[in-house]
Amino acid sequence: LGIPSPFAIRSQRHAAGIPAMKCFRSAIVLALAGAASAREQASVTPVQKVIELMEGMLAKGKEEKHDEQVQFAAFKQFCDDTTVEKKRSIAEAEEKIEVLKADIESHAAHAARLTKEIAEHDADIATWKGDSKAATNVRAIDKANYDATHKDYSESIDALQRAIAVLKKQAHDRPQASFAQVSALKS
Repeated sequence: LGIPSPFAIRSQRHAAGIPAMKCFRSAIVLALAGAASAREQASVTPVQKVIELMEGMLAKGKEEKHDEQVQFAAFKQFCDDTTVEKKRSIAEAEEKIEVLKADIESHAAHAARLTKEIAEHDADIATWKGDSKAATNVRAIDKANYDATHKDYSESIDALQRAIAVLKKQAHDRPQASFAQVSALKS
């Protein structure tokens, strides 16, 4: 006859996500309402009214099925697009990860080299500081020796200048002693 059975309609409704109980209740209410109006209208028999109601339900079911198919197609397209985009993003991220890992290794090697150079420079600085301290100590010792020698020389020069001044004050002739007289004095 081409009219789906209530069980077929019920399974379509259940598959579409509409609870089967609601559909069944709706069909009974419509059938009862149709029966009541059929009594009022003598020209339409109750069987014809049920058939009309069933055809209305069939058309409504087909329309809802079509709407669900359109909605599912849109969702499937979204999922497919998202899957392609996410796979592309993952591939790009994996490439970036490899590049960053290579950069990390390069920078780690560079840091190790610089650490070694810093250690060498620290050793050089320690040596230079030791040399500077030793040189400072040597300069201090040399200055002390210089100061002592300078003081001695200054005292000697001062004594000589005083002696010269005294001798100039006594500027008269004196006989010079001969070499023989000096040696006789020593004996």
